[in-house]
Amino acid sequence: MAITFDKALGIHETALLARSQRAEVLANNLANADTPGYKARDVDFQAMLNEASRASESPSMERTHPGHMDVSGAATGRELLYRVPHQPSIDGNTVEAQQEQSRYMRNAMDFQASFQFLNSKFSGLTKALKGE
Repeated sequence: MAITFDKALGIHETALLARSQRAEVLANNLANADTPGYKARDVDFQAMLNEASRASESPSMERTHPGHMDVSGAATGRELLYRVPHQPSIDGNTVEAQQEQSRYMRNAMDFQASFQFLNSKFSGLTKALKGE
């Protein structure tokens, strides 16, 4: 019986990629904290994981005929969402720097946890291959 990386690694690989994408978005928010009119963005991490688990449970749909509907552009959890600020600024910027820093640090800790889970999976696979 063949072992695939998708089954062996589980959701941890997808979680790591999603955390990485969220770190980029949060860093962009922090970089634009003083830009007038800038709207803070975020990704829906839970929606991204739900999408990944649905994709792993059911086979992906392929467009086999030009007359078929294209489902590749369907709504996914990877879309950027606008954040509603608690205290919007006068210049229209919705970035709240302290909250963004808090979210960024929390995301960094979650990234580290996902990385450790993924690393433990690889360690287990290595031990299994070596027969330890």
